[in-house]
Amino acid sequence: MDNEIQLISDGDGLAVIGTPTDVERFLVSEGLSSKDLGLQRLKSVFGTGAAAAQAGSEIAATSGRWVKLTTESAQRLNKFGLMETKTPGVSHAMLGKPGSIKSWLQIEKGAGSFLTNPARLAGAAGIMAQLAMQQTMDEITDYLATIDEKVDDVLRAQKDAVLARMIGVDLVIEETMTVREQVGRVSEVTWSKVQAAPATIADTQAYALRQLDALAEKVERKSKSKIGDLATAANEAESHAQEWLAVLARCFQLQDAIAVLELDRVLDTAPEELDRHRLGLRAARQNRLDLISRSTERLVARMNAAAGTANTKVLLHPTKSPAVVRSSNHVVTGVHDFHGRLGIESGRRSSDAKRWVDAAAEARDKALASGAKGVNAARSLGNETLDRANSVKGKLSSGIAELTRRRSGDEAAHDEEG
Repeated sequence: MDNEIQLISDGDGLAVIGTPTDVERFLVSEGLSSKDLGLQRLKSVFGTGAAAAQAGSEIAATSGRWVKLTTESAQRLNKFGLMETKTPGVSHAMLGKPGSIKSWLQIEKGAGSFLTNPARLAGAAGIMAQLAMQQTMDEITDYLATIDEKVDDVLRAQKDAVLARMIGVDLVIEETMTVREQVGRVSEVTWSKVQAAPATIADTQAYALRQLDALAEKVERKSKSKIGDLATAANEAESHAQEWLAVLARCFQLQDAIAVLELDRVLDTAPEELDRHRLGLRAARQNRLDLISRSTERLVARMNAAAGTANTKVLLHPTKSPAVVRSSNHVVTGVHDFHGRLGIESGRRSSDAKRWVDAAAEARDKALASGAKGVNAARSLGNETLDRANSVKGKLSSGIAELTRRRSGDEAAHDEEG
């Protein structure tokens, strides 16, 4: 398999498989960072016997690296034209670099040891799914380390029974993941420790989402009240939103950990079910992301609306209005960072606080514009009134002249009769 590699993609990551030298040459040529794919774990797929021994020797001689796909790296790999396989959601390509040719080229035929064995390809896809989730888990760990209070502190500060149970589940899952790393598999005993964990995590997630919704509703309600009440509600959202985002992040991290353990368990006990289980976990994970996205986007929308309301009142409230905008921007920025760690696309932008002098200038311009309109209207009305007065005056003068003429005629006739 010299000078040949195989690429396998599941949309989230890319597996590069070949001899250690060829894999390294490809990664360097494309400027891609990677981590070990862990192909040795696929030995369990083949059971025992001669076939298993042969498969084990092939895997031992093969190197596998995993690359997280970003928008940039995905576009760069489009040139290799990965094709769909019979494994749902998985595409592949065979690349060669014969002779003195510098670039890797797609080839039609190759050793194809992974592609010609559906079970091994499915196993590789399962491991790739685990690595993608572990990557997210690492990013969430980094996220929790950057906020003011770690989620453990937040959880321990709460007296609610739901969050108290979450702490116990957290410890059990961390212990199970440690055993997995040491043993290399998830035994029945190990799995039994965490089977009940998903229900507790789901309860905690629902609780945190309700708290964020309550903050959003309060901000929306106070937007119709005095600016002081809105400032208080916005400040409360700024103070507590980060805490509940941290709880949500920890929930998502633990749910990914459970999924990693599940895939290990299925790979060990029912490898023929691995593909269906992988796709099921992927769908469930996307549903969680959608649910979290809807709730956090509602909060962002309410905070942006509050900032817009505050900006319209900055002239009368030069201190409290900017405070509302600052709180809104803090929450929006926090949600955006949270979304980035979980892989949720977020397009919301912060609002700019309108300064008092800007608002005053705007009000002055509006007043001047209104005044100019008023002057023009008054001038027009005055002209119309003058025209009407002149008309009335003309009519009145004509009437008086006619009346005088008639009276003169009547007096002349009376003198003649006399």
